[in-house]
Amino acid sequence: MTIETVLLWVAVLIFVSVVSSKLSDKFGIPVLLIFLTIGMLAGSEGIGGIYFDDARIAKSVGVVALIFIIFSGGLNTNWKETKSIILPGAILSTAGVLMTAIFTGFFAVYILKFSLLEGMLLGSIVSSTDAPAVFSVLRSRRISLKQPLKPLLEFESGSNDPMAIFLTAGFISILTVKDMGIVALIPRFLLDMSVGALIGYLMARFIVLFINRLRLEYEGLYPVIMISLVLLTYVIAVFLKGNGILAVYFAGLMLGKAEFPNKKMLVKFHDGLAWLAQIVMFITLGLLVFPSHIVPQIGAGFFSDISANGGCPPCQRVVMSLAF
Repeated sequence: MTIETVLLWVAVLIFVSVVSSKLSDKFGIPVLLIFLTIGMLAGSEGIGGIYFDDARIAKSVGVVALIFIIFSGGLNTNWKETKSIILPGAILSTAGVLMTAIFTGFFAVYILKFSLLEGMLLGSIVSSTDAPAVFSVLRSRRISLKQPLKPLLEFESGSNDPMAIFLTAGFISILTVKDMGIVALIPRFLLDMSVGALIGYLMARFIVLFINRLRLEYEGLYPVIMISLVLLTYVIAVFLKGNGILAVYFAGLMLGKAEFPNKKMLVKFHDGLAWLAQIVMFITLGLLVFPSHIVPQIGAGFFSDISANGGCPPCQRVVMSLAF
């Protein structure tokens, strides 16, 4: 494709995604499911005919998108409502995810005839709720939940991905590394979570001090510098063997309660950036799907979804279907 053709497809897919979001308001269809469907329709087996079969690129797109989605979720979280539910939220996002992974894993072993480790890997993949989906639903104008349910769900959905990522990576290591046991994951878990949370907190403190002293002459540069600082937060956490997604969420959460120049503008900017990231991520996942490969596995995927108590979001269904 020429660059003009690529730009045409990008423009059309983003335009159609944004306009199609009106269907979510009118008919109650999850907006992220719409984005995923648009990607599938544009794919090689859809009307668009775009061939895309590179899981590595899809992973890279998903990681970058998730960084800004999670950061925006933390930045938009009301700290006054959240601080009282941090403990139950942390329990749900760790022990709750672990219990869901175990329950789904045993289901895969006894019903789908997986081995124990393969079942636990599958359970880990589908164990967490999808933060973009939860944020978009809970912040819909039609949703009104009693306190403290809404902040609890937001906090849990924003902080449970690190646990699911850790479990998935851990069981992959056990399956692929000889003589590695589950006990070896415990110190890795403690290091992963503690370093991620610490880096997120420290970077938030640094960002506030830095922005307050920077005093840029052009307001348009504040979103640019914030993008670099968000990416830096993720990378530092990963390089120090911590969880980058947890670091980004904690940084957003701490910045949400802080005061710094152009905060309202930055919050709106990152909200728009998060929406763009969701569109790009779910369209990419849709392009990665070959419906003809998924149809034979619909039954197994459907019952695995039920066993996970609805915890399998669209993007995780894609991963599960490809794994089958």
